[in-house]
Amino acid sequence: MIPARRTGVTVLYLHAFLAMLTGLALRLLLAPHFPAPAVDSGLYLQLARNWADHHIYGLWLNGQLVPTDLRMPGYPAFLAGVAILFGRSYRAIVLSQAGFDLCTCFLTAALAAALAPPVARRRVEVGGLWLAATCPFLANYSAAILSEALVAFLTTAALLCFALGLKPETTEFRSSGHSFQISTKTATLHGAFLTGIASLVRPEMPLLLVVAVAVFALRWWRSLGWRKVVLSGAAMSVVFFLPLIPWVARNFISLHKLQISAARYTTMADEYAPVGYYKWANTWLVRFRDVYISVWKLNEEPIVIDDFPASAFDSPEEKARVAELFDNYNKSPTLDISPEVDREFAEIARERTRRHPLRTYLWAPFGRALTLWFTPRTELLPIAGKFFPVSESWQDSHASFLTTALFGALGYLCPALALGGIWVAQHNVRAASDKLTAPGSHMPGSHVEDTPNLWGIALLTAYMLVRTAFLTTVEAPEPRYVVTCYPAILALAALVWMRKPKRA
Repeated sequence: MIPARRTGVTVLYLHAFLAMLTGLALRLLLAPHFPAPAVDSGLYLQLARNWADHHIYGLWLNGQLVPTDLRMPGYPAFLAGVAILFGRSYRAIVLSQAGFDLCTCFLTAALAAALAPPVARRRVEVGGLWLAATCPFLANYSAAILSEALVAFLTTAALLCFALGLKPETTEFRSSGHSFQISTKTATLHGAFLTGIASLVRPEMPLLLVVAVAVFALRWWRSLGWRKVVLSGAAMSVVFFLPLIPWVARNFISLHKLQISAARYTTMADEYAPVGYYKWANTWLVRFRDVYISVWKLNEEPIVIDDFPASAFDSPEEKARVAELFDNYNKSPTLDISPEVDREFAEIARERTRRHPLRTYLWAPFGRALTLWFTPRTELLPIAGKFFPVSESWQDSHASFLTTALFGALGYLCPALALGGIWVAQHNVRAASDKLTAPGSHMPGSHVEDTPNLWGIALLTAYMLVRTAFLTTVEAPEPRYVVTCYPAILALAALVWMRKPKRA
């Protein structure tokens, strides 16, 4: 007779094999048939090519290769590595990113297992693996020369380490049929190091360390005391900075400044950043399509005042002031906003904020957060991506309409499943607590360790909330910026497969 444990491991391996075949098929379908060049793709490729060919991380300006800090070096380093190992081809990049994305699927399954109690770990792990393998939101970014696939892999690995670090001091963790003895300190420091590497790819990734340190302090201060908690936070910070030291040293030597992250605005040294214009846009900009007509046209195309929504103006007089400023911009031979025009936009932004402070600081950011999470993620697909008006979109293209509807529905379904997984975990904890207080609670199996990892769930939830809040302050809130949160969303969603314990 075959032992039940061996049978379970065999089933797990079978699920892993089938899920990976499905995930690979999905990514191979997207890679050759939906090539998706993006605005940033050319910049990343230039940085990687100049780095590999001339050993300078910079861009050509007036016939001279000039060092720059426009982008963090992690993704260009990845592109340069792919070029050295597999040749300079779009296919090599896409297949390499698809490989990282498949690894992210396994990490998502392991993260889901780290959140689940031992009794439900295998079931939750399988659910997380299938959700990650079949989710199209990260899969379609494998076909784009953008950093999302790489940073999602690093972020998920760091979240897994942090989630394990929130368990008891030494814990046994089983994943994919293998058992590991993991020290809390080791897992935590690995998570901090991976977060440092991820910060070399995306400049906002230090937010993960900030959230992790805060959650760890709340988790351990009672048992360890504040002194040890502070020392642990300091150790995490030191380990986090280790991968960043070469980048900081390079900026000091080449650019003569101490800088950890990339520049806030994508401008060269002799260019002007229109901060006042961005402040004005942030008082009304909510929809992603408004980014195209306002922020992305700037310094590139003439701007038409009639393209803006009514919410961009509080009165006809204000609209006339803005129209005059755009006339000055459109008459510029280089289509640049001058410092004088930019100061006028800043003044209009201050006036709008004084009249409606909640609009600037609450309602507009909340609207941008909804846009980030619930816009159908079809921008990389060769379709219009329009859903409204329904009849017109259906007549234009049935395939485009159905794809947009499907992606839009998945955009709502995944967070809903994540909320369902959190609810099931809380129900599991309440039921286990009732069991502990009932007669016979001394019986084997009624242990706190058999409950979900609520601190790990809190870490994932807090990180996504903090990251979303930060992204609402960005002048061009692209929905792709939260795509790297989807492994965490799917790990939480996999908790739906936990068996709810019976109450005592």
